[in-house]
Amino acid sequence: MSYQCILFENRDGVARLTFNRPERLNSFNTQMHGEVREALASIPGSGARVLLISGAGRGFCAGQDLNDRAVAPGAAPPDLSDSIEKYYKPLVLALRALPMPVIAAVNGVAAGAGANIALACDLVIAARSANFVQAFSKLGLVPDSGGTWFLPRLVGTARALGLTLLGDKLSAEQAASWGLIWRCVEDAELTGVVEGLARQLAVAPTRGFARTKQAIYESWGRTLEQQLDIERDYQGELGRTADYAEGVAAFGAKRAPNFTGR
Repeated sequence: MSYQCILFENRDGVARLTFNRPERLNSFNTQMHGEVREALASIPGSGARVLLISGAGRGFCAGQDLNDRAVAPGAAPPDLSDSIEKYYKPLVLALRALPMPVIAAVNGVAAGAGANIALACDLVIAARSANFVQAFSKLGLVPDSGGTWFLPRLVGTARALGLTLLGDKLSAEQAASWGLIWRCVEDAELTGVVEGLARQLAVAPTRGFARTKQAIYESWGRTLEQQLDIERDYQGELGRTADYAEGVAAFGAKRAPNFTGR
């Protein structure tokens, strides 16, 4: 496919999606939403075993492109709830539902919906110069794209309220210290670190990862007893996979396993 607002390739088990509107700090317009949705829909069943998301230029994603919402003087403003329902909600749910690890490589600013789209990924690696900004309060809005759900679960209520009410920049180093993201690395190391991680995950037991993601993300709505039942059921399912058999065989033979994702 030929895209205008993103770059997308799927090769050697790694799908790579790059937001590609650097002149607008990769902020979303309607076309970019459509292209991202199409790319994500193509991944299941394609042979990809990990998705790597990044941003072109000096930013990861600045959220919504407000120029895309410009209205004529005196005209009624757009219905923001329609934009959430049509674009951002499906995007966040699609990222969470992918049956494989999703890595966000944050190379610069991640603001507004851009910050929360990064947090919707499974592993977030950020360059030291990157920052996260819950910019919604500056516009009189509530955090969207899952921000009010992700933040208190990742950093607690007090920090979630501080980040969202004040809208201050949070450095990548502080984000890692708070547990908001997985790692902060030096700028020059970001590409090498995330590419190495993607290659590592692309040859790992993909079905086990998919069930691990599902078990952890859905655990908030269960009791401990219910979660123990889920773990039992998933272990029973995964214990019958080719990857489990290979893992056991490799362990016994003291060799590296050759996982196929099945």
